[in-house]
Amino acid sequence: MKKVSYLILLTCLISVSAHAQKEEAKVTEVINRLFTAMATADSSLLRTAFSEDVTMASIYKNKEGKQMVTRETSINDFVTSVGKSQSGVLAEEIWNVQVQIDRDFAQVWCDYAFYYQKKFSHCGVDAFHLVKTTEGWKIFHLADTRWREGCHVPDEIQNKY
Repeated sequence: MKKVSYLILLTCLISVSAHAQKEEAKVTEVINRLFTAMATADSSLLRTAFSEDVTMASIYKNKEGKQMVTRETSINDFVTSVGKSQSGVLAEEIWNVQVQIDRDFAQVWCDYAFYYQKKFSHCGVDAFHLVKTTEGWKIFHLADTRWREGCHVPDEIQNKY
């Protein structure tokens, strides 16, 4: 009887793990779609990654060294700037991706390096909050840090540019 109980428990754990991995893949697909849209200057694709009521924030230091926080309550300017770009001009590479999911809420935290015209621009951390909608996972909040110095970009990413 014990063998049957362990087998049932093992089957349940495998099922739960498979479901979690499937949801994690759906969440990371949205993040990858965002970066693909940026790289290909596809503003229509970019919009599909975001909910309509998205907020964004960036934390950085200005030229005087003062910490700044910029906030936006619309992605329209971002979508417009990506759409005006040309394919291959914008590139954002990520690593150390951590995904957490609780039902219809997901959080993704990752390191990134941003390249403009194949030249390093800045690095930092991206923090995404996503909600699961009837259309799938959507980013409803994106915050990032932006640093020009002290970046530890993996060699395999640096060598691409």
